[in-house]
Amino acid sequence: MERYETGIVWLRRDLRLRDNVALYEASKACKTVCVAFVLNPPLLADDRMGAPLVNVFFGAITALRATLRREGSDLALLCGGFAQELTALAARVGARAVYFNEDYEPSALERDRHVVEALRQRGVDVYPHLDHVYYGSEDIERAGGAPYKVFTPYKRHWLELLSVAPRPPVPSLRTLRGRLASPDTIGTTQPDPAPESFGFPANGRYPHASESSAGERLKAFLRPDGGADAYRNAREYPSLDGTSQLSPHLRAGTIGIRTCVAAALERREESRGTTRAGIDAWITELIWRDFYQTILKRFPHVTVSPFVPAAKNIPWRPPGTEFEAWTHGRTGYPLVDAAMRQLNATSWMHNRLRMIVASFLTKNLLVDWRMGERYFERHLADADVAANNGGWQWAASTGTDAAPYFRMFNPVEQSRRFDAGGVFIKSMIPELANVPERFIHEPWTMPPSLQEAAGARIGVDYPAPIVELRASRTRALDVFKAALSGDAGVTT
Repeated sequence: MERYETGIVWLRRDLRLRDNVALYEASKACKTVCVAFVLNPPLLADDRMGAPLVNVFFGAITALRATLRREGSDLALLCGGFAQELTALAARVGARAVYFNEDYEPSALERDRHVVEALRQRGVDVYPHLDHVYYGSEDIERAGGAPYKVFTPYKRHWLELLSVAPRPPVPSLRTLRGRLASPDTIGTTQPDPAPESFGFPANGRYPHASESSAGERLKAFLRPDGGADAYRNAREYPSLDGTSQLSPHLRAGTIGIRTCVAAALERREESRGTTRAGIDAWITELIWRDFYQTILKRFPHVTVSPFVPAAKNIPWRPPGTEFEAWTHGRTGYPLVDAAMRQLNATSWMHNRLRMIVASFLTKNLLVDWRMGERYFERHLADADVAANNGGWQWAASTGTDAAPYFRMFNPVEQSRRFDAGGVFIKSMIPELANVPERFIHEPWTMPPSLQEAAGARIGVDYPAPIVELRASRTRALDVFKAALSGDAGVTT
């Protein structure tokens, strides 16, 4: 039964009309639904905000607005302070209720508290909803209500809950039709956002995010003989198109997590053998996403300090020239350099490569994980606080991890295993394009005559290794052992 004549849905990281809980709930309770987004200049000016993410969001906003216009409505695109703009919009359209989907980032939670207080002071009812994760931070807990700190038992509980309480996509687009506010009701709003207007360069190489492109990507990934069939193994090789490429869409919310899980389960029922194993592996990655979101919500200190208390004692080395070499893909280790160049050129990096470069920075160079985390934030089109922080702290052995600190990724061995022929390396590092395959993983071992012939003179055309692997491993082991010796470890 309708409770309100007009309600507002405040979109943030959920830029879609399908499978959107806030839109669904608003459409059931309100005769007219006004869809809004607030551009906040201080947030966009934050030094952790990167051009790739801004381009993704602005493109998704523009695409969403076009969809709303085809539905006979428009997006109330606002610019200014969140509370000020939303209270003004509520007064203008006569809204008595505002709906939004929760965001677990600490800064977002603080923002939402302020906005909710301001709206309620003006007599506007506010309804937050769970949408950006499949199961919320309080849905999966240990006995007594404590959160899980290790992934494996969390995953086990997640799958058990899925078997008895799955969460199907909500039919928000269907229930919205006929209820969306007319452009006249919404009134004057901002033009489509341009990155340049906020000091960011526009770049056609960044991923395009929209509800339609996200849906097409999911279908392509899950179709028979698509990427999902071979995902379990193919996802490990950076030269293959073996991943879903949905992370920018999940970050901007141009596709819903329930849609992804439901489609994966449906495909799983149709498959068998290795295909089913591929689907299971992808579902596990979606569970990792929920896990890191839960860690962020229950342990918000991870955004500024290590999850493991004793890790505060690690004496990180000053970043200096080695950090600069890492950022520019000039470390002398081909797979590390190819990965960083992929990031800088495309705003995306293969997941295994993310682990390798993070291990190299934090273990072999002993540079604080927060330096790498921030660099990724500014250069990834799928930059997400929870996933990025969780991944970096995992690699640095400062986070939620049952494995001990002596796990390190040897970039040469990883290169031989996952890019044996050097296909990915050569695609990213033109200086090494003519290096014989037997030397591609350790080009510094080439005889000078071969270096000359290949146009890959070490120290001239391509850098010599900036650190020796064995010595840097020993150094890291000594440092981490001393720093973490007083810690009792992470429990489930």
